Amino acid sequence: MPQLQQAAWGCVQVLFCFHSAPTMRGKRSKCSFSRLEVILIICLVVMIAVTAVLLTLHFVIKEDNGNLNDSGPAITPHPNSSEATANYLLGVGRADCTGPVAEIPLMGYANPDQVGSGLLMRLYSRAFIMADLDDSRRIVFVSADIGMVSQRLRLEVLKKLKSKYGELYRQDNVILSGTHTHSGPGGYFQYTLFWITSKGLIRPSLNAIVNGIVKSIDIAHQNMKRGRLFINKGIVENSQINRSPFSYLENPASERSRYSSNTDKEMVMLKMVDGNGQELGLISWFAVHPVSMNNTNHLVNSDNMGYASYLFEQEKNKGMLPGEGSFVAAFASSNLGDVSPNTKGPFCVNTGESCDNPQSTCPVGGATMCMAMGPGSDMFDSTRIIGQNIYLKARELYEGASQEITGPLSSAHQWVNMSDVSVELNATHTVKTCKPALGYSFAAGTIDGVGAFNFTQGSVEGDPFWDEIRDQLLGEPSNETKACHKPKPILFSTGEMTRPHPWHPDIVDVQIAAIGSLAIIAVPGEFTTMSGRRLREAVKKEFDSHGTPRMDVVIAGLCNVYTHYITTYEEYQAQRYEAASTIYGPHTLSAYIQLYRGLARAIATNTVQDLPRGPEPPVFNIGNFTLVPAVTADRVPTNKTFGDVLQEVRQQYRSREVAEVTFVGANPRNSAENATEHNFLTVERYANTSDSWHVVQNDASWDTRFYWTKGLFGRSNVTIEWHIPPGTEPGIYRIRYFGHYRKKLSISHAVSIPFEGTSSAFEITTL
Repeated sequence: MPQLQQAAWGCVQVLFCFHSAPTMRGKRSKCSFSRLEVILIICLVVMIAVTAVLLTLHFVIKEDNGNLNDSGPAITPHPNSSEATANYLLGVGRADCTGPVAEIPLMGYANPDQVGSGLLMRLYSRAFIMADLDDSRRIVFVSADIGMVSQRLRLEVLKKLKSKYGELYRQDNVILSGTHTHSGPGGYFQYTLFWITSKGLIRPSLNAIVNGIVKSIDIAHQNMKRGRLFINKGIVENSQINRSPFSYLENPASERSRYSSNTDKEMVMLKMVDGNGQELGLISWFAVHPVSMNNTNHLVNSDNMGYASYLFEQEKNKGMLPGEGSFVAAFASSNLGDVSPNTKGPFCVNTGESCDNPQSTCPVGGATMCMAMGPGSDMFDSTRIIGQNIYLKARELYEGASQEITGPLSSAHQWVNMSDVSVELNATHTVKTCKPALGYSFAAGTIDGVGAFNFTQGSVEGDPFWDEIRDQLLGEPSNETKACHKPKPILFSTGEMTRPHPWHPDIVDVQIAAIGSLAIIAVPGEFTTMSGRRLREAVKKEFDSHGTPRMDVVIAGLCNVYTHYITTYEEYQAQRYEAASTIYGPHTLSAYIQLYRGLARAIATNTVQDLPRGPEPPVFNIGNFTLVPAVTADRVPTNKTFGDVLQEVRQQYRSREVAEVTFVGANPRNSAENATEHNFLTVERYANTSDSWHVVQNDASWDTRFYWTKGLFGRSNVTIEWHIPPGTEPGIYRIRYFGHYRKKLSISHAVSIPFEGTSSAFEITTL
């Protein structure tokens, strides 16, 4: 650059001396300039220098862009100096994964009476792709509004990704995590225990989730751009309690004294922006069960964590309907095993007295009467309060995030036979995990959702009556399994039950993804508070001891395959629900710590390629047998047609009131099987200026509720509620319903025909 400037200045001198210097006869010419000429010369020199700088920058940027890998979508750099500070290629995507909202068992409480009959909020898959700037390595994190990720679900997603992208997205660099809502459709499992509680493998449900996850990854893949990552952490108050405090107290006092609470109150938030500072999205990890909606609920929804996502996305995607807009906010699960959002704690629903005791039982009615209550007036209000608390903390952390994440990407994955892991506790003691089994307290349920037959938590002895029934129907547990699981009294020896297929998985995924200084531990179940603390600490120490200090370690829960709960060895001795559901025995946590330390060591020492792949999980040919009733032809009352209004709205409402209309309906499953993203309802406002109706709410809105009531002989009704929020603009509104009815053309052939219904117009006033 100095040489260019000198050459330019020399040319200027020659030019201006020749042009303007006067000559004297008999004497040598001499350069002289007027003040104006000097100013012009300086301006010209500056212009030449600026041009040289811009040309140099142009060729440098062009050369840098030419080195980008061609395996991903084209990346267009923004002509802004902040582009040079980008550390990663980032992509975000969101897609619907709701599936059928009627007649399908809801997954989570294992309550056979809890089947879907409507919709409160849509379920979404939210995908985030992070790649090195040279696109040599990628990591995908997906948080889906489902109960948990099943092995069958993960395998089908990976199969579809491979058919689309080859080896770009694999089992080692794709993490699939469920938010753990207990209000999403089930039926996407291949192991017999879950197959029974979900009434079979339900293809429409499985397909909706698989397609939604893949589509969200597709969208993220297509929108990759240079960007930056920031991390922040903070404490969330008034949003959780430990639902098994007596188990927690079994942990050593010296260990408990290191923590101020018996739950993890810390939220970890990852913020994503592009190279120009434009907001892309966020992932938040926080430990709380999404069970603000209890086991009497029949509306499909994403519970408190989904409501937090809804609030954040509505704020950032202004003017868009729910589910629309480019900003994606995922509120993912963590070590929530013993953490409840029902902050009022457990009370006897029949007497009102506390049942916060080791067995969670009531003097009258026993364990079935002991339930925890949320902070709100009902489960909807509690969902709103907890979700808003989580959202507000995430917003605060997002706005204040300044710690940037830099460094390379890496991921490690293994399949492990968790029923046969040898664990070195110390130099002289080696123990083993067990074949899967569930204890008596599993049947007791929790204070968030009680079980049946008055089983109680904390059972360390079996019952001869139930033992005999089990032995006759399912077979007696072997002496080896009984001894391995002590002090757990075995109710179901699922690891020894193989008909018609194995009841529980043996082959389990363990996985860690490292994004610079952030390590995400993808765990295949529900770690309790102290289990999660021990795991995070062990992984962090492993990174520290192998030259990778100051790593931020976060647990992502309900990932890749579901294996119930993971308690500490001490908590296991108390045999409350979480311990009875620790299916691989008392040393399960120690086995996982050993395995995840191995993954962390491989990442830190750059020896991931040397990790044994492990035994691949099986895929069972389950078929289409299901106990879910078949979809039959829909019928209407005499002199009525589909979409007719049976009960009209009022003529006038105010905010905070509920507008309600009932239509002649049809089975919503017809719509789920005919459209990937069917919208059941809209709330529309009349615009005088354009003489037209504009959609202001849809069925993904928190303020709308879609109820389906099944009648006799193929008849059904649909009731739509709009809980008019404060601040709603006065004007003329209407509610519309969209459905499909099933019509039989012959004995073996039927078609689904779309229809719609519209309420009368009504006015919202400020009076």
